[in-house]
Amino acid sequence: MPIFLFTDFGTADIYAGQVRSVLHQHAPNVQVIDLLHEAPAFNVRAAAHLLAALANQLPPESVTLAVVDPGVGSAREAVMLRADNRWFVGPDNGLMSVVAARAQSAKIFPITWIPEKLSASFHGRDLFAPAAARIAGGELRAAQLPEKPRLDVEFSAGDLAGIIYIDHYGNAFTGLRADGMSRDARVVVNGRSIRYARVFSEVAAGETFWHENSLGLVEIAANSANAARELDLEIEDIVSLGI
Repeated sequence: MPIFLFTDFGTADIYAGQVRSVLHQHAPNVQVIDLLHEAPAFNVRAAAHLLAALANQLPPESVTLAVVDPGVGSAREAVMLRADNRWFVGPDNGLMSVVAARAQSAKIFPITWIPEKLSASFHGRDLFAPAAARIAGGELRAAQLPEKPRLDVEFSAGDLAGIIYIDHYGNAFTGLRADGMSRDARVVVNGRSIRYARVFSEVAAGETFWHENSLGLVEIAANSANAARELDLEIEDIVSLGI
């Protein structure tokens, strides 16, 4: 099973590398893939919707180590989620709850194992990484694990009408799924009404538009320009639909 990493650790700091080191120690023959280390920092709700959109692209029987965990070291639990034949490992703080809510089948398993050395502030390395490695290496199987009936923190399966991610181009992902959305609709954000275009080249250079991005989300973008800068967009800015 490959292991995918979804975190807010960034790539310029020491944290992602330490997690990869632990995964290699516990599962040296398992492929580890960096899905994203720039998830919205501290923003569990936005990251949960982004993770749910990315989850549809992951192969069956993969393991995703998901860490956006501002409550690390608190009473929040650590869990493993098996949703539609994919595994997710991380904090029970809502991060995996949109994945669970949208899945046809979801089972939750508390992580009851406590490692000999457990940092109070780095469960991604000391707790979640070993658990993910044990799943990927075949040491842990769902049939062997105790279950819990539900996650402690649950966000709904519904969309999130806000900005959940801004990439380095300045494209702003929303938590709205574009499937079935009228192409005549306008997306309204920060007082600006934005029309639909299928691709960047359908609008003039510098013009903003919305489109269905490769994850199936409504994305606000600009042709050869930074839409987030042009529209002064930030994570959690509210979006609405107009005519």
